[in-house]
Amino acid sequence: MGKWEMVRLGDVGNILTGNTPKTDDPKNYDSSDIPFYKPSDIQGNLITVLGDSENYISDYAREKARIAPANSVLVTCIGIVGKIGITTQESSFNQQINCVLPNPGVYNPQYLAYAIMTVNRHLNHIANAAVVPIINKSQFSDVRVPLPPLDVQKKIADVLDRATALIEKRKAQIAKLDLLIKSKFIDMFGDPAINPKGWEVSTLAGISAEKLSYGSGAAAVSYDDKVRYVRITDINDDGNLNHNIVSPSMYSEKYLLDDGDILFARSGATVGKTFKYTHKWGRCIYAGYLIKFTPNKTKVLPDYVFAYTKTDFYHKFIELSQRTVAQPNINARIYGGLEVCVPPIELQHQFADFVRQTEKSKVQMQQGLDKLELLYKSLMQKCFAGEMF
Repeated sequence: MGKWEMVRLGDVGNILTGNTPKTDDPKNYDSSDIPFYKPSDIQGNLITVLGDSENYISDYAREKARIAPANSVLVTCIGIVGKIGITTQESSFNQQINCVLPNPGVYNPQYLAYAIMTVNRHLNHIANAAVVPIINKSQFSDVRVPLPPLDVQKKIADVLDRATALIEKRKAQIAKLDLLIKSKFIDMFGDPAINPKGWEVSTLAGISAEKLSYGSGAAAVSYDDKVRYVRITDINDDGNLNHNIVSPSMYSEKYLLDDGDILFARSGATVGKTFKYTHKWGRCIYAGYLIKFTPNKTKVLPDYVFAYTKTDFYHKFIELSQRTVAQPNINARIYGGLEVCVPPIELQHQFADFVRQTEKSKVQMQQGLDKLELLYKSLMQKCFAGEMF
């Protein structure tokens, strides 16, 4: 990056920190006029083109919100730090997101998004909280990115856009396999919301081999090649772990995960997210904002319970449970009350066999995706080193 001038984000354009119009005023949300983005709308690892949103605000709320025009760059700065999106229309966003409105004719928005991505590691380094990482507006404004000529910016953005498209295509193929598992689940067991096959119904606590438990409150440190520290921010939307590997500053054996344990995120924008641990991840402990469920394997299998957490019934449970507290937070008692259909264990084994076969196909596709992502990183390094243009 030494080839070009390094410029503060605060000098690139106007920076806004989002907010949330009051939820106790129904007029703020009584029509879908303006997309309202949260970190969950923005993917990790790649640039997200932001169109439809999970949430909207009304035009009435315009004066109470932070409004960004199309081609603004959104960056998550609380919780999961460094996810990046580009708006395609007038938009609003919550307080976990900072927005850069690039000066027209100086910065290409797509290029700027990629430039910020190159300093993602720095963003995570300066986040000033171990449990809930946060970057304030002042810190964010001082981050520096390279400023090549505008025509070079556009060329870099075009090359990386094409590489991104290939990665997205492969991810879509993998996602179809996940949908296949969901479809097989419904075909074999029925919709849990109506339990059409009349299975026995228990609670999550009732099918647990031990009490649902919270994780460690230890700080994260550099990975020691011995024990991995699994935090909410390390769990991807697909239920896998990302490559941001850290270790705990200290740990107790009681927090070590065992094959088949399932983690439930209990707080923040990612509440409800789940992760099924297997030994392929190595020795791991889990952090305090996660809840561990250990299935009683005489009643339920891990593959069955994990697939259960991907159903519409489960997501509805998460949505309704959040309404009982001021902030998104679901504790072990509430999770323990989740109703779970319990089909015969033999049928669950058949489903687990199907999952294993499908996972083998996913592994092959994932290997192809890993190669594409390595190519992408190589292209990014060459682009920003000035080797290609």
